[in-house]
Amino acid sequence: MRILLLSMPDSFEHMPTIGIRMPNGALTSLAANLDPHHEVAVADLILAQTNVRQVITRLVQDMRPEVVGLSVMTFQRKTALKIIDLVRSLSPAAIIVVGGYDPSLATDAYACPGSGADFVVRGEGEITFRELIRELEGSRLFSSIRGLSYKTGTEMTRNPDRPISTLSGDQIHPPNRDARVLAGYEFLGNIVDVVETSRGCTYDCSFCSIIEMRGRNFFTYSLERVLDDIRDAYLHGARSIFFVDDNIGLNAQRFEALCCAIIEAKLNHLEYIVQAMTSTIANHGDSLAPLMAKAGFKYVFFGIENILDDDLNFLKATSKNARRHKGKRIGNATLQAIHHIRRNNMYVVGGMIVGTPDDTRESIQKNLEFAKQYVDFPYIQHPTPYPQTPMTKDFESQGLISDRPIEEYDGTTAVIRTKYLEPEEIEFLRWQTERWIKVRHAISAMKDRPGFILRNARRMFGHTFRGSSWSTFLGIENPRKAFDRYRAIRKQEREYL
Repeated sequence: MRILLLSMPDSFEHMPTIGIRMPNGALTSLAANLDPHHEVAVADLILAQTNVRQVITRLVQDMRPEVVGLSVMTFQRKTALKIIDLVRSLSPAAIIVVGGYDPSLATDAYACPGSGADFVVRGEGEITFRELIRELEGSRLFSSIRGLSYKTGTEMTRNPDRPISTLSGDQIHPPNRDARVLAGYEFLGNIVDVVETSRGCTYDCSFCSIIEMRGRNFFTYSLERVLDDIRDAYLHGARSIFFVDDNIGLNAQRFEALCCAIIEAKLNHLEYIVQAMTSTIANHGDSLAPLMAKAGFKYVFFGIENILDDDLNFLKATSKNARRHKGKRIGNATLQAIHHIRRNNMYVVGGMIVGTPDDTRESIQKNLEFAKQYVDFPYIQHPTPYPQTPMTKDFESQGLISDRPIEEYDGTTAVIRTKYLEPEEIEFLRWQTERWIKVRHAISAMKDRPGFILRNARRMFGHTFRGSSWSTFLGIENPRKAFDRYRAIRKQEREYL
């Protein structure tokens, strides 16, 4: 069969496509786990934000796909439904399959007749999608495919969930990067790719969709497979590698072994980006952080979440940010973890969340001041009511969710009020502070990427401060006017078709 797999063009505010265009690793994994006789194309529409309609039209007309699959996050739902409409107009007979976090956890949104979706692949998709394609080729009996929901008339039939893969042996094949049909992946001037070494997390943070989609578990690939995957990414041009694991630091000894394996395999000439827990780095940093630096790690995303204990308790993120000694918690791990990373010449990307129910202006400002002092690049978000998360249920019970369109559920558009502040005020406080932290990091990054920064400084500054004018910088106008213009621009940016 001819199969076209699409990721959505919608991007996060903190990952501007001027310098950050990451591939969707799930799609190349889906492509690799189909039977080899199929013709498969993967198109990451993040590479075509300014001409989405034209690119999809060309791909559909040239390839004439029998199946079109879409990977969708919650804030991308509106775009996904528009793309389905476009594909239907170009190829009415095409079978539409959706998967990813949003279809998995909000399946009903794709069950209505107007959605255009024929099938929903819930949870991990490789095996479910392969079995679906086999049935589409054969007898078309879908009732035995676990993890699948499918249209029967006007109803959506939901099959039982599929058990989570243990990632052992060749259960999940390595990604097929040759299936990509668009080019232009980038991380601050380097060609970038994604590599997965493990899946899952055993913590229960209230804001996280991972636990709701796959439960609390942690499975790993062999280090040999990981090294082969890195080599394949390198052969496809990558010079920066983003490890997309849900929580790579759950096993600190394995993380150290990965660093050693990268060094031994002489793959430490590449640059690595990783998401990590502060507790792992704080508790093992004396040995782990120097190894990370030697292996080529450069950017470390910390899920700091919040520096106030009450907010951490609400987010259920206290344990993963705990510093321990002889098994006992002795405080917050954040500062020690930051110290280890910076001492070893790596950058801290600070993942923080402001705007929890009890937050006041003062508590938000405390977190923002912390970010200004200790974070190299800010990834500050607002609590967002993603489908089925415990936090969403809490917000609903307190009546704190504002009536905002689903495309604003992007993490940086505040859609939750606190007991003391409206969403716009929360978002304004974050917006006002973090722009200057980003500028400071661009200056710091000059020593590593002088060419990229110099070539793109004007565009990066313009993006970071869009909505602002000389009157804003000179203090002549109220900064809230610039903020209002920024929000209007951001709204326009969400229209891709």
